[in-house]
Order: sequence, then C-alpha cells, then structure tokens
Amino acid sequence: MKPDHHHTAEQSIRRTGARMTQPRILVLSVLFAAERALTHTEVESRLPAALGVNRVTIYRVLEWLTEQGLAHKIAGEDRVWRFNAAAHQHAGPHAHFKCSDCGQVLCLEPVPAKPAVKLPAGFRQQAVELTIKGLCSDCGPSRGKSAAHGRHQH
Repeated sequence: MKPDHHHTAEQSIRRTGARMTQPRILVLSVLFAAERALTHTEVESRLPAALGVNRVTIYRVLEWLTEQGLAHKIAGEDRVWRFNAAAHQHAGPHAHFKCSDCGQVLCLEPVPAKPAVKLPAGFRQQAVELTIKGLCSDCGPSRGKSAAHGRHQH
C-alpha cells in the first residue's frame, strides 16, 4: 500500500473522532488504493498476511467504515457486497457501472438529480440506486470472451 493512501486513511478516520486502529487504517487504505469496488475477499487478499487481520475483523471494519460514511457498499447481482472508499466526489448520490461479464463495479460521476418516479399511494421513497450495466474495457467487444474470463478473479 502506498504511504499516501495510508495517510489519507488515517486522516479520514481521525475526522470521525473514533478510535484509530490498525485494521481500520489498513482496510480503508486498501479501498483508497483500489481502482474499483472490492468484495470482502478481495480486501482480505490485498492485506499483508503478516499483519494478521482476520476475516471477522475485516467484516466489522467494512461495516464500521460504511456507517461512518467513509465507504459505501454496493449490492451485486451475485448477492455479494462490494465496498468502495467514499471519496469526496462520490460522497453523495452517484451511479455505478457493473460489468455483466466479470462483475467489476465502478463509481461514476454524481447524478445531478434524483429520477422522479411516481409511486403508488402510501408508498414513500427512501433511496434511489442507479446501476449502468454493460461490458468493461477488459471484457468489451475488442477482447475475446475466453481471454477476458482468464484475466478476472471472481
């Protein structure tokens, strides 16, 4: 992990006023360094094994980061949560892109306005999630489908 991600993670956690722990710093550093949203397993695989951060601790830290607004979680069609650092530009409502082939999820630019959807009487909207589905640059038409599957870990 780059020192700048580590420093940014420390600063972000410090702003919450909560206790600074090594697992919190490490997990948030991994999310800041990631180019896309990561599953719990992917976060775990990017942590140095020598530091001994166990699976349960990682789950707890990811949930804590989400509760604090430092990360957000995205539900995948595969019923696996993916986590992304809630960088300032993605702190508010924004869309996601999900590759239909490899499952990669990316944050997109903020959505300018919530879509107006007419709900039945007595129903109340709580949240709107916008996910664009398609093929990422690795899985797109310029690549062979068999080659794309060999490059991605699910």
